Amino acid sequence: MFDILVYLYETYYRPEACPEPAALARKLSAVGFDDFEICEAIDWLTGLTEMAGEELADVVASTGTRYYVDEEYNELGSAAIGFIQFLESAKLLTPLQREIVIERALAVDESPVTLSKLKIIVLMMMWSQNKEPDALIFDDLFGSDDEQIPRQLH
Repeated sequence: MFDILVYLYETYYRPEACPEPAALARKLSAVGFDDFEICEAIDWLTGLTEMAGEELADVVASTGTRYYVDEEYNELGSAAIGFIQFLESAKLLTPLQREIVIERALAVDESPVTLSKLKIIVLMMMWSQNKEPDALIFDDLFGSDDEQIPRQLH
């Protein structure tokens, strides 16, 4: 599924350029993607669109600290949560965007979510909102996951 998401990001500059689900499925199949992965990716993208369209006034107005329940912590893992907190503390994610990323990460059938997949989720969330990642986030999204360089938040 994540290969398809990256393909969509690279192929369609804006989400509006992306065809409707039925046409998209045909195009992805013609490119050589597996039907199961295509269905999984389209379902995931549909969820992303629905989540972005929901009214989340409480989240938008949030200025407090986000606490993760045990299920979220177990599903996401400490690396993913740390990365989300880093992006939010660096003002690269709003509270609403954070919640969209968390919800879409929880929708992935993987526990814990790998950091590389979480980065794709962040990238797709920004893509769906027609936002270009700035240089700092772009480097973080495509930097090596193997580097264990501690982050400084100041």
